[in-house]
Amino acid sequence: MQLNPTQDTKPGSSLTPAQIARVQKQAEDFEGVFLNTLTKQMFSSLKTDSASMGGGFGEETWRSMQAETLANTMAENGGLGIAEQMLPDMLALQEAANNQNKIQMTFGAYK
Repeated sequence: MQLNPTQDTKPGSSLTPAQIARVQKQAEDFEGVFLNTLTKQMFSSLKTDSASMGGGFGEETWRSMQAETLANTMAENGGLGIAEQMLPDMLALQEAANNQNKIQMTFGAYK
């Protein structure tokens, strides 16, 4: 999945390209984990006929791999849009953290 973080940042942003890339990757990873969990839950509720698939540990392993592959394919093809929706807020939080680190704490009336 390819997000466009430049449209979500302001011209005077203090974020470096490395920070933007890291935040983008975190948003994409979160969506991937969500999709993986979603598909595993979806497949866990399916009941199969033991005559057609055999059942047992092999089928459970296969379903887990199928769920993971389906989630990865969905994420690579745009996912559900969770990462795109989260990215602006995550970038704003990173920007606020950068600005907070720049604030000089002064104590007293003459400093």
